[in-house]
Amino acid sequence: MTAQTTTSATALDTLSESLLRLLDEHDPEVASLLADEAQRQADTIELIASENHVSPAVMHAMGSWMTNKYAEGYPGKRYYSGCVNYDRAEQLAIDRATKLFGCKFANVQPHSGANANLAVYFALLEPGDTLMSVVLSDGGHLTHGSPVSISGKWLKPVHYPLVYDESRADYGYIDYDAVEKLALQHKPKIILCGYSAYSRVIDFERFRAVADKVGALLVSDIAHIAGLCVGGAHPDPFPHSHIVTTTTHKTLRGPRGGLILTNDEELAKAINKAVFPGTQGGPLMHIITAKAVAFGEALKPEFKTYAKQIVANAKALAETLMSCGHHLLSNGTDNHLMLMDLRKFDPELTGKQAALWLESAGIIVNKNTVAQEERSPFQTSGIRIGSPAATTRGLKEDDMRRVGTFIDRVLKAKGDEAVINEVREEVRELCAQFPLPH
Repeated sequence: MTAQTTTSATALDTLSESLLRLLDEHDPEVASLLADEAQRQADTIELIASENHVSPAVMHAMGSWMTNKYAEGYPGKRYYSGCVNYDRAEQLAIDRATKLFGCKFANVQPHSGANANLAVYFALLEPGDTLMSVVLSDGGHLTHGSPVSISGKWLKPVHYPLVYDESRADYGYIDYDAVEKLALQHKPKIILCGYSAYSRVIDFERFRAVADKVGALLVSDIAHIAGLCVGGAHPDPFPHSHIVTTTTHKTLRGPRGGLILTNDEELAKAINKAVFPGTQGGPLMHIITAKAVAFGEALKPEFKTYAKQIVANAKALAETLMSCGHHLLSNGTDNHLMLMDLRKFDPELTGKQAALWLESAGIIVNKNTVAQEERSPFQTSGIRIGSPAATTRGLKEDDMRRVGTFIDRVLKAKGDEAVINEVREEVRELCAQFPLPH
């Protein structure tokens, strides 16, 4: 460590205090807003499966000098001068990403997971080509062919189902027989696996076998499970996937952004062109720098412990909820999330109302559609619950079981303010034992 290249932890703390004072002097309204949000996060249990708490190092990188420059192009091939340190930062992020995921090529420039998926489609498909994926209400994503997304308007989506028969042991799982049958029937150019609300292990090898049988490319969108994959808590998408897309937040615990990975050099070249200049302009170099920091954190041995604790915490929470009589799609979880179907608990209760009650009690979840959904996405019949952020704060299985009893009490109280307020105080007490990363 040298004074020229490294800022000490003490200096970083001093810098944080200095920046907060500066913001308070420059724009007290925004400073107050940020203080309120910091307090909200500190006093609530974050159970939204797609959210997490970044480390101070990641946060500092996002708010650094790297935000001051345009750097269109790629390392060594920029359209602006003065990019020597931006080349170093991006190459570092690429090198760490390929090492982390065990692949040969990485594009770290996508601004989001949605942008990453769009770039893959732009690189490999023509308008009207067939994309095969799971339907949104069964746990898919808007960019997987939803009619309100460009992916659904530009491409021809074909959707494979879950197992809907509750008498079967694999109820709520991907129906792999249907995947193969539909693929043989429709001959898609891309078969897409990876989901935003699916609680079971993905059989990447079986998906690849189907893709090879019909001459399709297998694209695995592991936005939700990326941290579990690299942490050894979920099977790896490689070597079975032709292309992997992901976000860099969620279980990977980095800044909000996207990432595209492959082992195929020709696919990598096409993807690079599709990201820039195909679908994006200047890369967000402060975010790419923060991605490098997050990848470095995920390469450390302790990240594997974290990933496995995420799953252990989710299982403990799921078991508690089911023991209290709540219905989870697929009757449990293998990963970081669970999907609660409220229809059997109370046919009149919407996901929207349940999420509002829980938020009043300091428990943050999101309303979510469930298999064979009949309500709109603005109301829904379910809620999605996840463990990554709570695990980042240090909660373990017994703590998550306690959180499960909080959720049960709030839902069974059906809006009773006395119960909600009582749980709210208990949530504050629990949060005080587990401070945010600092």
